[in-house]
Amino acid sequence: MTAEQFNHRLLGLQHKMLNYALSLTANQDDANDLLQETNYRALSSREKFVLNTNFSAWMHTIMRNSFINSYRRRYKLRQAPMLVDEVSFLSNKYATYETPEVHHATREINHYMGKLTTDFKVPLQMHMEGYKYKEIAKKLEMPIGTVKSRIFFGRKKLQKMIEI
Repeated sequence: MTAEQFNHRLLGLQHKMLNYALSLTANQDDANDLLQETNYRALSSREKFVLNTNFSAWMHTIMRNSFINSYRRRYKLRQAPMLVDEVSFLSNKYATYETPEVHHATREINHYMGKLTTDFKVPLQMHMEGYKYKEIAKKLEMPIGTVKSRIFFGRKKLQKMIEI
């Protein structure tokens, strides 16, 4: 199939694909995004289409898989607790977003960081400043496993204090 024939078939399915995207997302903007993602994936995978097969079914499969992957990504993001990197952003004194909310969050995190015992506070603070696990272990003269567990449990304690 030539590129022109492929594009003609692709354009001929746009209305049908948009309706399918709307049935999956129930939102016009999300449906348009999904349609665009599907078109991009189809165009970049044009050579994978097998001649004399159902083009519409192939397109629907691409759209369904894109929707499922996007849903899984969003679900994981909703389920993930606040990460150390997010805490690092909030406590980063060089942050470019200097809003009152950031200042308040930074003060709050620093306040709760002060309440952590030194065993947890020092490794967590070093990690938030960008040190790697190996660097922290070497500087504090402790096994890397201990550093990882102290950062993990320090983060958990910090999250628990912030939730209260």
